[in-house]
Amino acid sequence: MGPVEGVPELGTDGPEVVLVGVDGSDTSLRAAAYAAGLARRQRSRLVVVHVRTGTTPLAGLVPGSAAVASGTAREIADEVEALVARGAAQVGIPVEYVPADGDPVVEITRIADALLADAVVVGASQQAGHRWVGSIAVRLVKAGRWPVTVVP
Repeated sequence: MGPVEGVPELGTDGPEVVLVGVDGSDTSLRAAAYAAGLARRQRSRLVVVHVRTGTTPLAGLVPGSAAVASGTAREIADEVEALVARGAAQVGIPVEYVPADGDPVVEITRIADALLADAVVVGASQQAGHRWVGSIAVRLVKAGRWPVTVVP
């Protein structure tokens, strides 16, 4: 028997792939929790992307600072991966963790496009400089490829 006219099919109208960007900030961890709940309820594939942004342009002015920044970025990435694994175990869903290096918007866009993501979830920016440059969330919305949910 086929679907009844006017009644949606259960479990087939939600996102198949939910991608969430996590950088270790409080808002990104809340975004991950939201995305995990969404993925669990919709029986979606959850992909967690962590983008290491590298060093700042001024890092080269202080001897040894680039190595320290790189080591710190690795430590943060390891902590984020461990948090993701613990969170996935608590929620009871499989999670794919994808680390990347570079600009967060470029990498999230690239990965979301490659995976044919149906939804992208990110945390609201907590950085003051984004008022001029534009937050990751705003830049992802402007890309206009998928619905973007911004979690405060």
